Amino acid sequence: MIVITAPTGNIGRRLLPLLLDSAPARGEELRVIVRDPARLTDAVRERVEVVTGSHGDPEVLDRAFEGADAVFWLVPPDASLTPEDAYRGFTRPAAKALVTHGVGHVVGVSALGRGTPVADRAGLVTASLAMDDLIADTGVAYRALANPSFFENLLEEAESIREKGVFTDAVDADRRAPLVAVADIAAVAAGLLLDRTWTGSDSVPVLGPQDLSPNDLARIMTEQLGRPVRYERQPLDELYTTLVGYRLDEAFAQGIVDMKRAKDQGLDAGVARTPDTASPTTFEEWCARTLKPAVLS
Repeated sequence: MIVITAPTGNIGRRLLPLLLDSAPARGEELRVIVRDPARLTDAVRERVEVVTGSHGDPEVLDRAFEGADAVFWLVPPDASLTPEDAYRGFTRPAAKALVTHGVGHVVGVSALGRGTPVADRAGLVTASLAMDDLIADTGVAYRALANPSFFENLLEEAESIREKGVFTDAVDADRRAPLVAVADIAAVAAGLLLDRTWTGSDSVPVLGPQDLSPNDLARIMTEQLGRPVRYERQPLDELYTTLVGYRLDEAFAQGIVDMKRAKDQGLDAGVARTPDTASPTTFEEWCARTLKPAVLS
């Protein structure tokens, strides 16, 4: 029995079809925790067991983890909370339920940065790494998917790219760093959930095929979209003011700012890309398949 949290989110909705394709042949049943089952297709609901509710709710977790062998764990960050409460606080009931129900394996969505000089002052990433420690301390076999920033973050910039030919971030225009497609993260998660021969606790970096800078992204988007796209760097104090203006918790907003500052100081540069840590989807492929329809539609 594999339990999937956040099955309708960015990663979960790509993970679930992969498991549905392979799990039944391996004798695995699938159970999902979802607030709104209507967001699942009829075809999916017919093939999985649905537990309705939040995976931050202890009673929901008790139902969902009963008889479970493996769990895919993803925290949906809540910008109304502090980073500590949003990650460790949200995960604490799950850590207890993992022990209560004897769950053997957990695959969690986390971040790069562990072991770097800025890991302890990286805002949301620091909170995510603390969440990993909380899960690992339960004694389950745990794999933290250590991810960089996602290609999909640029979808939030689609209107600005369409209307002004501009996207923004808070890092240096020439700083190259790994970037990844969420579909590749889902594929790694599926492999770990289906082949549970691993033990102990460790991180699994998912680094994409190459490091890219904001200027590299602008060049590739210009080529793929057939229109000029340029990068504008947003000052960190301006980013904080903007986030608080959106009514994010002040500590959560500061957590985003601290994460961005840490990324600009090499937070994502602590792991070498190898055949085991690279993932296949290029930014060019992602632009053609995902960004171009979003911008030009």
